[in-house]
Amino acid sequence: MEYLLSLLIGVSLSATSGFRIFVPLLVLSIFSLAGWVELTPAFSWLGTYPALAALSVATILEITAYFFPYMDNLLAAVAAPAGVLAGVLITAAVLVDFHPMLAWALAIVTGGGAALGGSVVSNLMHTGSTAVSDGAANPVLSAVESLFAVINSFLALIIPVLAFLMLLVLALIVFYIYRAIRNKRRGRFKSRKIFLILTGIQNLPANL
Repeated sequence: MEYLLSLLIGVSLSATSGFRIFVPLLVLSIFSLAGWVELTPAFSWLGTYPALAALSVATILEITAYFFPYMDNLLAAVAAPAGVLAGVLITAAVLVDFHPMLAWALAIVTGGGAALGGSVVSNLMHTGSTAVSDGAANPVLSAVESLFAVINSFLALIIPVLAFLMLLVLALIVFYIYRAIRNKRRGRFKSRKIFLILTGIQNLPANL
């Protein structure tokens, strides 16, 4: 059971790093300093005050940058590889009772995969927001996304099962909304194409 909980913590934090890279790392650092979570020896540096200070500054800068219109889309694209790397490191840091080889294998597959999934969901959210509101709603979305990253990071270390379920529900909702928007835009394009074809046919005798 402890193995599964450790893996759930790692996966949930990793997926959250797909939304905000430094928030899960900062929360993990806070919990490690407080003695509420055990980290592997290789990542014990996360539970130090210099790491806490550096991650705090990085988190503030990252969250602030997302409030600038259109820059959030650029950050979301650039942050995807960094999020995957953070996901791998986070998962490797919390898999204390695993054999090192197995821990790294799980960290790469589950941690990296979860972080990539989080990045995909985040990118879909920002792409949909930009398409619907021309970027006007992106700062609000960024604020909600940052708040979600903070809440889910704490939940991942307190109630990892709930944090994992929240991520799954969010992913399903985002994919459903994105598909609905895409189908609606395709429907409009087809309707316009049909209209232009019919108009062209109707105007054809007048042009002869």
